[in-house]
Amino acid sequence: MKVLVVGSGGREHALVWKLRQSPRVKKIFCAPGNAGIAHQASCVPIGAEDIDGLLHFARREKIDLTIVGPEAPLTGGIVDAFNRAGLNIFGPAKRAAGIEGSKAWAKELMAKYNIPTADYVIFDRPERAKDYVLSRGAPVVVKADGLAAGKGVKVCSTREEALLAISEIMEKKVFGRAGERVVIEEFLTGEEVSILAFTDGQAVLPMLAAQDHKQVYDHDQGPNTGGMGAYAPAPVCTPRIYEEALHKILLPAVRGLANEGCPYRGVLYAGLMVTEQGPKVLEFNARFGDPEAQPLLMLFQTDLVEICEAVLTGTLAGQSIRWADGAAVCVVLASGGYPGPYAKGRVIRGLDQVSDDIVIFHAGTALVDGQVVTAGGRVLGVTAVAKNIPEAIARAYEGVRNISFEGMHYRRDIGQKALKYLPPGE
Repeated sequence: MKVLVVGSGGREHALVWKLRQSPRVKKIFCAPGNAGIAHQASCVPIGAEDIDGLLHFARREKIDLTIVGPEAPLTGGIVDAFNRAGLNIFGPAKRAAGIEGSKAWAKELMAKYNIPTADYVIFDRPERAKDYVLSRGAPVVVKADGLAAGKGVKVCSTREEALLAISEIMEKKVFGRAGERVVIEEFLTGEEVSILAFTDGQAVLPMLAAQDHKQVYDHDQGPNTGGMGAYAPAPVCTPRIYEEALHKILLPAVRGLANEGCPYRGVLYAGLMVTEQGPKVLEFNARFGDPEAQPLLMLFQTDLVEICEAVLTGTLAGQSIRWADGAAVCVVLASGGYPGPYAKGRVIRGLDQVSDDIVIFHAGTALVDGQVVTAGGRVLGVTAVAKNIPEAIARAYEGVRNISFEGMHYRRDIGQKALKYLPPGE
């Protein structure tokens, strides 16, 4: 079987790493890939959003299965184009991917199907959004409606912060067309957790609960990023919360999308806040999370190809996932300045000094004159598995200590929130 993975980040490296373990996979291509992926797949110089170029390549190479990593090609209609050509592709069609592509549409879907989420108001004019903030007060959450690489959410503790967020998103257009509308939400208190699930449009097969670390600095300080690290399983998600998330959030969302005439097939990501009233949706994403994919796929022991095919053939019901015992932790190493402007081309040192049982997933890397250099904001995801979360944290940071590049920064508290839930001595 020939497989094409679309994308160039840590999530795509994790997908390639997992696909290589399938006895059914004989050849893996990745478009466009990165310096790390190039050791495990044939990288092809086609951008993730070049749908025509990807379609032409898949036809020419007789690709048996394409797996799409990032959200932009999904919301751009890559699945629809491949389906029209009769090619197997894993991911939701364009309308279904709108659950991530438009936060306003997602909120309206949740309201219609009684899916628990924060109260919200949608605005398409900045002056009305500002009037609402002045009358309502703070704290509130201001979100750009469209795709913003995980950076379009502003948690505002004061009116002034909220007014500034509205101005940046809607007037200064810092996220381009993604900021033509904003969603202003109630501020929820609690702890965040991510539950990703496979679905064929009817059945839902959830994965382990994971926890992302969005803010750039320790103790959840600073602006949002695409994610500075993640771990799984997340003990804040008790069995009761997990069941509530499945039956009150994931299943109603999949059924609601089907009722709307856009059945969802692929991975549906529910970003949740665990509140005193139970889990509530912060956001839906239309694909594997990044960096959640890295620890999840490290623990995932089932053949990924088999699950993807069950999704595509509508036979997911009755399938199950085998998970490794223990826990996995991923620490993201970022370029200086990220999530703002950052330099590229910094030589990365120490990659060959990391223990073989620690996996380094490349994200923003490139190969220049025989050297691996930085080529993005999030550069590497150092990921380790151990028998419990404290040991997985220690192993991941042991790997981090061997790596360096100019301007490198990372959070030093990935996974620490989990420790208060663990039994004494674990």
